[in-house]
Amino acid sequence: MVSIRRTRPYLSPQIRRLGYQLELATQPQHILEEIVWAKETEVQGLREHLPLHELQKQVLSAPVPQDFLGALQAPPQPGLIGEVKKASPSKGIIRADFDPVAIAQSYEKAGARCISVLTDAQFFQGSWDYLSQIRQAVSLPLLCKEFIIYPYQIYLARCRGASAVLLIAAILSDQDLHYFNRIIHALGMVALVEVHTLGELARVLGMAGVNLIGINNRNLENFTTDLSTTESLLAQKFPEIQKRGIVMVSESGIHTPEDVMRVKKAGVQGILVGESLMKQADIELAVQNLLREVK
Repeated sequence: MVSIRRTRPYLSPQIRRLGYQLELATQPQHILEEIVWAKETEVQGLREHLPLHELQKQVLSAPVPQDFLGALQAPPQPGLIGEVKKASPSKGIIRADFDPVAIAQSYEKAGARCISVLTDAQFFQGSWDYLSQIRQAVSLPLLCKEFIIYPYQIYLARCRGASAVLLIAAILSDQDLHYFNRIIHALGMVALVEVHTLGELARVLGMAGVNLIGINNRNLENFTTDLSTTESLLAQKFPEIQKRGIVMVSESGIHTPEDVMRVKKAGVQGILVGESLMKQADIELAVQNLLREVK
């Protein structure tokens, strides 16, 4: 199980004097922890540029969010959340000729139900500006794909046009998940709560007010993907999920129409696909080919 230290560990004066231990003691355990540490600094900078109270004022005049959940629930299923993604820590640059607006428009033309937009700049070469630009160019509901650790980022997502916000169970406590989910709903959006393990899924199912869960098929320790993650987790918790009417999304590792049918059979209503589509020269055609068995 992946553990996340929210901030860089404190080094006592005694440790600091041992220079050869300093680097070892402050190294992140894995990429997800490194991202979280970077987010602490990034959000602090955002607050200094635009304080939270000013951001909250902007929310009052922001357009009403679109129905992200309803878009995924419409037939036929699974509905596609097409991801606008330039790069990743594990793969580097995925698409060199990157035009976020043109990519989003291709997704819309090809029949995607929603669009996911990476906003992290340091590790994924995303941008909050991409969210705003895409909101102006397409009519589909947008997911803000961000590493949320503060309410500030949720308000910023709302101002930039998001209809849904990603919450990652691996980096958030139960208290934060519950609190952030309440803020997201109060702002008229929906939380896509992402899990990777059975333990995380059990945690999330123990919360009230959750109506959209994503199962990420990517192993956070070695970044390999395995669709059996979706199959296994749903098989073990499907009765409870079905009873509560929770919409399930399978994320990562979906490359072919056969993959789509495989996770559909497992019980998902949505799929989030980025890398395999972003690598294709003609994204619109690639989406149509991926969804050709969806009826």
